[in-house]
Amino acid sequence: MATSKLFSFLFLQLIMFVLVVLHPANGQGLKVGFYANTCPEAEAIVKKVIVQTMSKAPTLAAPLLRMHFHDCFVRGCEGSVLLNSSTNQAEKNAVPNQTLRGFQIIDKIKSALEKACPDVVSCADILAIVARDVVATPKGPFWEVETGRRDGRVSNITEALQNLIPPTANISTLKSDFQRKGLSVKDLVVLSGGHTIGIGHCGGFSNRLYNFTGKGDTDPTLDPNYITKLKMKCKAGDQTTFVEMDPGSFKTFDDGYYTLVAKRRGLFQSDAALLDDAETKAYVKLQATTRGSTFFSDFGVSMVNMGRIGVLTGKDGEIRKQCSRVN
Repeated sequence: MATSKLFSFLFLQLIMFVLVVLHPANGQGLKVGFYANTCPEAEAIVKKVIVQTMSKAPTLAAPLLRMHFHDCFVRGCEGSVLLNSSTNQAEKNAVPNQTLRGFQIIDKIKSALEKACPDVVSCADILAIVARDVVATPKGPFWEVETGRRDGRVSNITEALQNLIPPTANISTLKSDFQRKGLSVKDLVVLSGGHTIGIGHCGGFSNRLYNFTGKGDTDPTLDPNYITKLKMKCKAGDQTTFVEMDPGSFKTFDDGYYTLVAKRRGLFQSDAALLDDAETKAYVKLQATTRGSTFFSDFGVSMVNMGRIGVLTGKDGEIRKQCSRVN
């Protein structure tokens, strides 16, 4: 009898462990509607600022979306990409982050939230909600954002350089880097679709045009006609000029990215690499031939998955009063 009771107790403990600890959302303390009681207008406040911003500066959508990506891939989704450093040694000082824009929008949102409900909403959660709203405004996919993140106190330039995936990454690097963050191959190919908005600087792909193998050659996986067009805009050694990643609709979140990649017109090597794996290639082909039939719904799911990386919850971290500095 005693043995039976002990077994039942241990079994219940195991079930609770699986439900509470191993579940990727509950275990991390994240949930939809985390601020329902403490700051019920939080998401409405964020949306108001984003709608105003997109009406005046729609090109900020891509860098604000990318800001969330770059935050999550370094130390997890805990707002460290927002921190300043008096010695220029923070994440935002790393070369891959120097093209991020829109920090003033995050500050504006934080200021509005502090007036409405002081010391409640984290900067990390602001980044997650903003990423959703810049995509959803006006016609992109919408997803419910899990909240409850707290802000980290450390931001290190070296960690950014070590963890952010370069545009020259091949498929092996992409898969392993995503796997290390707990993301699947499907998450990789879906989240790559974020390149449907925004721009790319010539320095990020010029080697594909002028010196791919160190012999003054071009990347054979890149469409020759596209190479000709890109060379008209990007001269050898140009590090500052930029081009649209999704020509013709770089301000619109749509499925055009996959059509381009399928035609070997993905701007970066990391885009072209999606054709080098059976699973990612199949997804590219599916979206390209079905007008993005599942892309919008898939993107929301993968963004939620990414938003769970390395979060701080409960009593860990802090709720910053200003996103650019620790309390």
